[in-house]
Amino acid sequence: MAVKIITCTVTNDLNFDQRMIRICTSLQQAGYQVRLVGRKKRNSKPLEEKAFTQKDFPVFFQKGKIFYIECNLRLFLYLLFVKSDVFCAIDLDTILPNLWVSKLRSKLRVYDAHELFCEMEEIVSRPIIHKIWKGIEKYAVPQFQHGYTIGDCYAKEFANAYQVHYEVIRNATVLKPFDPNKKSTKDYILYQGAVNEGRSFETLIPAMKEVNCKLIVCGEGNFFDQAKKLVLEHGLSDKISFMGYIEPSRLQHYTENALIGITLFTNAGKSNFLSMANRFFDYMHHAVPQLCVNFPEYKKVNATFEIACLIEDTSSLTISTALNNLLNNPTALAAMRKNCLKAREVYCWQQEEKN
Repeated sequence: MAVKIITCTVTNDLNFDQRMIRICTSLQQAGYQVRLVGRKKRNSKPLEEKAFTQKDFPVFFQKGKIFYIECNLRLFLYLLFVKSDVFCAIDLDTILPNLWVSKLRSKLRVYDAHELFCEMEEIVSRPIIHKIWKGIEKYAVPQFQHGYTIGDCYAKEFANAYQVHYEVIRNATVLKPFDPNKKSTKDYILYQGAVNEGRSFETLIPAMKEVNCKLIVCGEGNFFDQAKKLVLEHGLSDKISFMGYIEPSRLQHYTENALIGITLFTNAGKSNFLSMANRFFDYMHHAVPQLCVNFPEYKKVNATFEIACLIEDTSSLTISTALNNLLNNPTALAAMRKNCLKAREVYCWQQEEKN
């Protein structure tokens, strides 16, 4: 059989998309020719060499409706002429050019449903924006009969809404050699990932007033500026540090040395409630106990491997109380670290990539 060429499209900086780096690397190693297409920000660094082909294009607009329009137009024109057998849309914001080009060129199309896009807080809280994206979803998703998503809950949502049956490929971290005896735990709590609306920063930041430990935030997003303002308003500049985007190799250093990890979401929209965040697995793989919301996917894992303290709400009082309980209970933290070592053998990319 001839080698298939697969083109995957995102609207973010390729240097920091660990999930797509894993997926594209696995497909390339399986004998496919893989191309990952993304956007180049004004401050983007040159792309690091990977096993697969990468293409990033500059965009004039950096956010908002015009940004998405520009990205989709650029993607459409690029995909129209690029050599490819399969077009894979990563999330709803790249689905239209992949749909139209695959139809025009009679090629296979695949949907990577990384989010319940229309149920994200930044979408569902804006009625007009939600209506636009929901219209795109209703039009496009039923035309993608092939697809995959990040958890059983998401898969059921797509099946119920659009009668499409997507496979589950979790965002599990690559299993690498790890010696817990060499782990040098530092006195800081870590949040890694997108600093977006719906990630509970409004309550996490003031909660840190009552917690005798530093918080390091690795990542940026649509709530980044607001989060920094909250730190100033609450006088917590000496306790909370924002590191911005961190390359995967540097991020690993912060993760493996963290005392506790943070995986929090507000219960606003099904995307958060039914999520399965990348950071949940990253903390697990580095034997970092975590404070986590008691949502279905996390609850299911924690029932087998107790690696997290699950909380029912994300109020500042609940967060500070739970963090202090963990910090004051070294025995519980040690037990969670041991459970992480068992869980990482089950929830790892080497298992997921087979699918």
